[in-house]
This record gives sequence, C-alpha cells and structure tokens, in this order.
Amino acid sequence: MDFFGAQDQARRKTWHLAVLFGAAVLSLIFLTNLLVALVYAWTTSYARLQPMSIKGLLSNLPAEYWGWISFGVIGAVAIASLYKYVLLRGGGRAIAESLGGTPLTRDIADAAQRRLLNVVEEMAIASGVPVPPVYLIGEPSINAFAAGFSPDDAVIGVNQGTVDHLSRDELQGVIGHEFSHILNGDMRLNLRLMAVLFGILFIGLVGRGLLHGVGQSSRRSSSRSSSSGAPVLALGVGLLVIGYAGTFFGNLIKAAVSRQREFLADASSVQFTRNPDGLAGALKKIGGLSVGSTIRTAAAGEASHMFFGQIRPMFLNRYMATHPPLEERILVIEPRWDGQYPVLTIPSRADRNPDQQAAATASTEHPGAASFAETAGVSQATGPAGNALLVMAGPDEITQAVGQLTEHSLSQALQLIHILPADLRDAAHDPFASRAIFYALVLNEEADIRTRQLDLIDAYAEAGVPLEVLGLYPRLRQLTEPPTLVLVELAMPALKELSRPQYQRFMGNLRALIRMDSRIDLMEWVLYRVLIKELRPHFEGTTPVRARYNRVEDLAESAKILLAALARHAEEPEALAATGQVPASVSDAFAAGMAQLALEPEPQEGTSAAPHRPAFQAIEPDNPYLLADDPNFTSLNNALGKLRALKPLQKPRLIKACAATVLADGAASGRQGALLQGIAATLDCPLPPSIYSNGECGG
Repeated sequence: MDFFGAQDQARRKTWHLAVLFGAAVLSLIFLTNLLVALVYAWTTSYARLQPMSIKGLLSNLPAEYWGWISFGVIGAVAIASLYKYVLLRGGGRAIAESLGGTPLTRDIADAAQRRLLNVVEEMAIASGVPVPPVYLIGEPSINAFAAGFSPDDAVIGVNQGTVDHLSRDELQGVIGHEFSHILNGDMRLNLRLMAVLFGILFIGLVGRGLLHGVGQSSRRSSSRSSSSGAPVLALGVGLLVIGYAGTFFGNLIKAAVSRQREFLADASSVQFTRNPDGLAGALKKIGGLSVGSTIRTAAAGEASHMFFGQIRPMFLNRYMATHPPLEERILVIEPRWDGQYPVLTIPSRADRNPDQQAAATASTEHPGAASFAETAGVSQATGPAGNALLVMAGPDEITQAVGQLTEHSLSQALQLIHILPADLRDAAHDPFASRAIFYALVLNEEADIRTRQLDLIDAYAEAGVPLEVLGLYPRLRQLTEPPTLVLVELAMPALKELSRPQYQRFMGNLRALIRMDSRIDLMEWVLYRVLIKELRPHFEGTTPVRARYNRVEDLAESAKILLAALARHAEEPEALAATGQVPASVSDAFAAGMAQLALEPEPQEGTSAAPHRPAFQAIEPDNPYLLADDPNFTSLNNALGKLRALKPLQKPRLIKACAATVLADGAASGRQGALLQGIAATLDCPLPPSIYSNGECGG
C-alpha cells in the first residue's frame, strides 16, 4: 500500500473505532440502566425481589432515572477517556516509561544493543522519518513496539530478549514491522484506542470503588445493620460485572482494529527488507522461547495491541486476541514451514548469549562500511552559482517514494551514513556535541558576523561548546546538503536526551544565531524546521493537525506561494530580489510546477465547477509570486501551516508539483533538494534518500 493510502485508511479506521466505541457505550448504558432498575425494584420491594421480566424491570424504573443514568454513563466514559488521552499526550516516551523502559544510548549500550541502535538508525534514514529514540524493556521475552502520535514523537521499545536472541536479519524484520506501524499511521490509532478502552473500563473501576467504600464503611460501623449497605453493595457488584462486560467489548474492539494491521505490518516488513527469512525467523524464535512474547508488566495490558507479539493468552484467544495466531503469521510468510520451533533458553546475566555478542561485535558498525568508504566520493555536475547539481528521480518516482522503506532506500541510507566521517557520526550521537553541530551549521560565512555569533555561543552555551564548534565548523563546511541532512537526523535521539531547560536554552541560542544577520538563509530555515518539527512534540507535547481540506483548490494561494519558493531557489534568491526581474529559469520552474498542479479555475457565478482541468497558461514575467521577497520564509511558513491540513489523498498532487518545480531543468541543486526535503517533512510526507538516482547522494 502507498503511504498516502495507508494514512487515509488509518484516518478511516478512526471512524471505525468511533462506531465500535459508540456501540460499546450504548451497551453499557443499557446494562447500567438494567442494573439500577434491578436494585430499585429490590429496594422498593423491601429487599424481596419479585419475579419480573426485563421489560417489567425497566418499566418499573422512573423515567427521569433513565435520563440521569444514561447521561452519567456517557459523562463518566467521556471524562475517563479524555483523562487518559491527556495522560498520553507525552506520546511515545510516556508509553515506554510506563512499561518500565529506559532510554538506550550508545554510551551505555553493549555490542548487541549498539547493533539494535544501528538497525533503527538505518531504517529511519531509509524511510525519511526522524530517527526514533530506543527504549529497552527489561523482559526476557521477544517483543517490541512503536509508540507515539506521529513519527516526530515516536519511540521504539524493544525487550532485552529481542536483543539477546535475534540475529541482525531477524532484528531488521522486527524493526521493519514497527516502522510499518510508524509509516502507516497506526500509532495514533493505537493511542486513541487506549484512551477509548480506558473509558469503557471505567464503569468497572467505579464498581470496584463502591465495593471498597462499602467494605471500609462496614468495618467502621459494625454496629449498624448490614442490610443498610446491601443496595450499594449490590450496585457495586453489578457495576463490577458490567466492567467485565466492558473488558469483553474492549478486547473485541482491539481485535477488530489491530489484527489486520498486524498482517499488513508483517507484509510491509518483508517488502522493506526483501528477506522473509528474517521476520519468519523472529516469529519462530518466539514460539521456541519458553516465555515467548509475554510481558509481565501490569501496564502492558492496556497497550497489548501495540506490541509485535501477543503479550499473554486470552479467554477465547482465537477470537479475542490482539494478534493473529503465531502459526498463521509464519505460514503467510513461509508457506512451506514444517511447524518446528527452535529451542531457546533464557541466558543468565553473566553469560548472556556469547555467540550473539560475538556476532554483534563484528557487526556493530553499519554493514558495508569498507565498500562505502571506498566509493564515498560521488561525481557531481556543476550548477548555477557553483552549486552542485544532484540528479534526482522524476516527479512520479519522487511522489511514489514518499514514506516508503525499500531495499534501494536502505542501500542509499547506508551510503549516506558512511559518507559522513566517523568522528562526525560520533558527535551526532552525543547530547553535548550534537548541539555544537547545529551551532556550527548556522555560522555565517562573513567573518564579522561569525565573530559575533561565536561571542554569543561563548557567552550563553554550555562550557566547552565553543571549542567544539570551532573544531566542527571547517569539517561541516565540506559536506553537501544530503549528508548534512542525514547528520541532522542522526543527532535527533541525542537531542531528545536533553532536559527541558537544556532544550529551551539550545533553541534560544540557535534562534539568536540565525537572526544575527537579519536574514534567514535556506539551510538555516531547513534546519530550524526540522528541529521544531521533531523536538517540539517530544518536549512540549503534540498538537494534532486535523485534515480538513478536501481539495488543493481550497488552498490555491498557499500552493502558489509554495511552488514560487521552490522556483526562486533555481537562482540565488538575494540576486533575484535585487534585480527585480524574473529569470527564465525561475519562471520555467514555476510554470512546470503549476502545470503539474493543474488548479481548477473557480466556478463563475451561477455555474458549477469545471468538469476537467484546463491546459496550463504561461506565467507572466512579472508574476507577483516570483517577485515577492520572503527573506525570513514567513510567507512559506504560513502557507505550509495551511497545506498540512490537506487530506492525505490530496498531498501526492502537491508533492508531485513540488518535484516538477525542482526538476524543471532536469536536475536539482543541493539547495533545492534540501528545500524539497524540508517542505516534504513539514507536510508530513517523509522523503527517503532514494529520491537521488544512481546513488548520487553528494560527497
């Protein structure tokens, strides 16, 4: 399934979830009214329950009770669901921590754990999404999960047993499965499901509270007649039983929503890695391990649908389980499987899988480092103003590559990672040095401005950072845009280790450095957009973007501003603003994008919309969109803020038009390529490195 189709399907699944939730709430309303009617009949008959049909019981309950009970159930469920949703606003990090996860960093990781970090890093770069932090769960079973509201605040959680028992290929299969959930929009659906289920189960929690309260009261007032608390006791027992009914409904909803998504994630993982043996091997090892994929942590129950494997057996397991049966999953991947599982034992802490550790030590680095090091220098053509030109895939291929993790993109990611010198990769993985990387990247070419920037860093940055910046600056200037953007992505997990005050200090310093010359250049804009998009959800919580625009035509003005920004960077924007004239290259680029976008004209008064898109008309040489100077990208930021709210199936058209603008002359400068990737990321349309054809990633 393509990225945009998967996003749209996940959005539709939300409505499916809402329908199931509504049906469950209606059932709870009926059962609660029936319970209260039963208690009411008992109390009004002086504790003698008369034989009565359900219809009779309900008709015996005063009409006003119906309204109050129904309102109370709806209110309780809604408030409980909202409360849970607010608790989950911490995103993936909050989920991982609630499950007992601890952040896995390179300074504390052993060889096998570093291999896990490398696999996650490779998959993220290959798919164009932020590199997610990895959390280690201290469970001996084989399991993993992806959690978050979006790729920007996603985390990967992995059990210790997964690290202990799986080979690199098997680990790739499991992580590929989790990246499918990230790319297909399953994570947000999973968190909403957790909030909804908590609301359904809340009625049972109320019943448990009533029982606890009656028990405490009876112990304090033993002299009173026990019959006085009997109705409340009966109500508490009844609500507790209804709570179990809520659990039943909740498990049904989980099964209905998640099981098919697990099959899809398995299929996507095999497609990503082109290695069915990897994922099949991981599933077989679950079957051969005594603890399988079980999770002992109590908090795992409500998150059971988020895991790679089923965390525990259930009543009517075949119908109520959150995951398809293990055998079915294996047979779908490997139809000729003989049904045998490998026998595995849980290693002690002292001798934890020495064979795996030895293999992991040999593959701690990303595979193919030597061969990539030999071919890192990639030939490039020369473009306007001395900018390197990057041959890219065509507009159709770029659009189809959005959010796709493929064998080719994985190869390109490995090449980009190994173009980077080892010391720069090490700096990106360090919370201290990663800040220095960003400070160095925004240093101005003009000596006097750069001196003032270094003075600011010396005054406000952490001790030792100015020296790091001076050491990194000449190294970073040798990189072209593609590997620079990869370095930025590699630094994200380290930056997410900062405390909130450190994050605020870092962002404040960076803003001051960027503003030092009173103009934001393109790379500064891209870097800052990436930081805001990927760090703000982690430190400040997520702000969901509701897809409310059905057609690009609804945002035609914003679309034209976007294409004009891309077209203007076919030349130096400063020169364009100074001359007041639109060069042919800029006009042609804008024309190519507009032709691909093919906006429908607004219908004339009294007529319906045009049934087809008209042929594109030439762009005037004095086009105001192309002449408009946007030194601080204010207009572009505003346009992107609106365009993010397009519905998923409308975004391919916009991305294709952007690609056509960039590739109007057959190639894109590194500057245009960086802008395209920054724009695509802002629109929640991650572009992988495979958009650069023939391995031409820059060097």
